[in-house]
Amino acid sequence: MKDYIIMTDSCCDLPREYIEKNNIPFVSLTCRFKNEEYKDDFGTSLDYKTFYEGMREGEVPKTSQPNAEAFYKVLKEIIDKHNDILYICVSSGLSGTYNSANIAKNMIKDEYPEARLEIVDILTASLGQGLMVMKALEMKEQGASLDEVLGYLENTKLKLNTYIIVDDLNHLKRGGRISTAAAIVGSMLSLKPVLTLNDEGKVLVIRKAKGRKSGINELAKYVIEKVENPEENYITICHGDSEADAERLKEAILKEVTPKGISINFIGPVVGTYGGPGALAVFFIGKHRQNHIIDVQRN
Repeated sequence: MKDYIIMTDSCCDLPREYIEKNNIPFVSLTCRFKNEEYKDDFGTSLDYKTFYEGMREGEVPKTSQPNAEAFYKVLKEIIDKHNDILYICVSSGLSGTYNSANIAKNMIKDEYPEARLEIVDILTASLGQGLMVMKALEMKEQGASLDEVLGYLENTKLKLNTYIIVDDLNHLKRGGRISTAAAIVGSMLSLKPVLTLNDEGKVLVIRKAKGRKSGINELAKYVIEKVENPEENYITICHGDSEADAERLKEAILKEVTPKGISINFIGPVVGTYGGPGALAVFFIGKHRQNHIIDVQRN
C-alpha cells in the first residue's frame, strides 16, 4: 500500500513551527502589501505585526490565489516520490484556490494516471482549516488510512464551527466576501458583528454584540452551547494582532469546557486582509454549523 502525504495551503494559519516540525507541504497564496508581493508563508516573508500595523495606518492589502502551475509543482514533487496525496483546501466559498488545485489535479492525472490525489474543500479557513490538518495528521499517526481520514473530513466538515468578530466589516465588503448591505447593517450603531461560515463556506453576519467585551463573550457562548465531545477534540483561536483578547476568549471557554487542547495563533496576511486588525475567531467540532441570521441579541 502506498504511503500518503497530507498537504494544505497557507490559509490554514498554523504556527510555522508546527508546519516545519511535521514537514507539511503547502502552497502559498500571495499578499500585495505596500506595493510589494509577499508569499503568505506563516510570517516568514511578511511579519504579522508589521502587516497589521500597516493596515491600522490605512494600508489596503490585496490577495491572490496560487495558479495551477504553482500547485502542479508541489503535487508533482510528492507524486514523483510515489506517494498519494490528501490536500485540505481553504473554503471554495472564500477563495478560488480550490479551482486552481483541481486544474492542477487534472494535469497530474493526465501525466500520472495511477496517481491518487484527493482534495477536500474544508469550507472554512484560518485555524479552522488548521484544526482539520491537525486532526488528519493525528489520525494518520495512529494508523488511519487515506480513506479513513478522507471519510472523517468529509463527514465532519459541516460540524466544524467557525465564529468570528471583527472591528470593521468594510475589509470583508471590499474583498467581496460580504455584500454592501450586510456591511451596512452589521456596522450600524457601532455594534460588533458576529460572523460565521455557512454550509457553502461563505461568510454570514448572524448577530450584533454590544461592544468588544460582549463580542468575546458571544464567541465563548457559542463554543459552550455547540461543542461536542470536547475531551476528544481541539479548539483553535486566531486573532488579527489582538492576542490579549484571544487569551480572554480562551479563559472564558476553559471555565466551562475542557477540550483535548486549545491553541492560539495569528491570522495570516491573506485571511487577515479580510478580517482586519482586531479580528478574533474560534473553531471547534460541534453541532451542525449555523446557516441563518439571528435577529435578537442576547441579554
